[in-house]
Parts: sequence; structure tokens; C-alpha cells
Amino acid sequence: MSNGDSTFDVHLQELRRGTVVLGCLRLLLHAPGYGYHLLEQLQEHGLAVDGNTLYPLLRRLEKQGFLTSEWQAADPRPRKFYRTSRAGEELAEALEADWRRLTAAVDSLTEES
Repeated sequence: MSNGDSTFDVHLQELRRGTVVLGCLRLLLHAPGYGYHLLEQLQEHGLAVDGNTLYPLLRRLEKQGFLTSEWQAADPRPRKFYRTSRAGEELAEALEADWRRLTAAVDSLTEES
């Protein structure tokens, strides 16, 4: 199976989806951020994501109570800044713990090969 195969790409996308949620929650815990800047930060950390994926994700996480937001109009262009809520911090901690457990499990599988 090659990287150009659509089913291959679907599986990679599914694997990355949860990591983007965790990445957003972690980045926005340290400092509030707006969508485009968050795209750049995720890219810098190796979590490339498309804006068409990120913006709906931010809205969904806010609706679920894991992010809060406020509009800032100090710049010529108003921007919606997001921040991780307390519930989002708890979710990030749970996701990170599970991520570490899963990583250890996968590592143990590859060690047996």
C-alpha cells in the first residue's frame, strides 16, 4: 500500500485526529490563541492540520465546554481567541495519560517483532 492510496490516508487521518485535539488543548492552556496562529504553532510542533479541520474542531471543543473564547478587536481585524477551560485541562490530562499508555503498548508490540 502506498502513501497515495486513499484508504492509507484515511487511516493516517484517523490516527492524527485525536492528537490534534490534545495539541490544541495543550497549546491553549499556556496562552490564548486564535485559529491561524494555532495552525502555525501546531505545524511548528509537527502536527500539521488543515484550517478546514481546525476551525470546526475549535467550535466543537468550545461548544462541549473544553475551550472558552473571547473576541479581541485591538488589531485592525477582530480575532476570536480561545483558551483551554478547566474541563479542557482535565480532558488534556486524560488524553495525554491514555496517549502515553497506548504509546507504551505499541512500543511493546514492536519490541516483540
